[in-house]
Amino acid sequence: MKIRVALVSALLAVSGCTTLGNSPAPTVAPQPAVAPPTDGKIATTIISAMGGGLVSGSIGAGLKESEKRKALEAEYKALEYTASGQKVTWKSDRSAHYGEVVAAQPYRVGSQDCRQYTHTVFTGAAGATARGTACRNADGSWTPLT
Repeated sequence: MKIRVALVSALLAVSGCTTLGNSPAPTVAPQPAVAPPTDGKIATTIISAMGGGLVSGSIGAGLKESEKRKALEAEYKALEYTASGQKVTWKSDRSAHYGEVVAAQPYRVGSQDCRQYTHTVFTGAAGATARGTACRNADGSWTPLT
């Protein structure tokens, strides 16, 4: 009996992350905690809560700290404020480094809104892309899962 209860509990937990059949997944749009910033700056606490985001990995190698901050701000804006598939771009003030972040359709896991996203960083002609997932916390910050 205990095994059956554990199995049913596990299946219920996993079922929140999947859909069955050919019907499209329901649309769950995350609601921003605050209005989009008008001055182009995002609170340091929200940025730091992202744990460096995707740009902290190999795609961010060779970027200056100011460029990484712009890239991380773009990740946050893509996750928090943009529609699925819409690009959020950033560009360095002093070099040829730039990038774009694209977030996918939001989905719900338990009580959290989550989104998969990609970040492509261009250094000259070459581009490097990383993919990840982040879930939104109650305070409006996003925590990357990958």
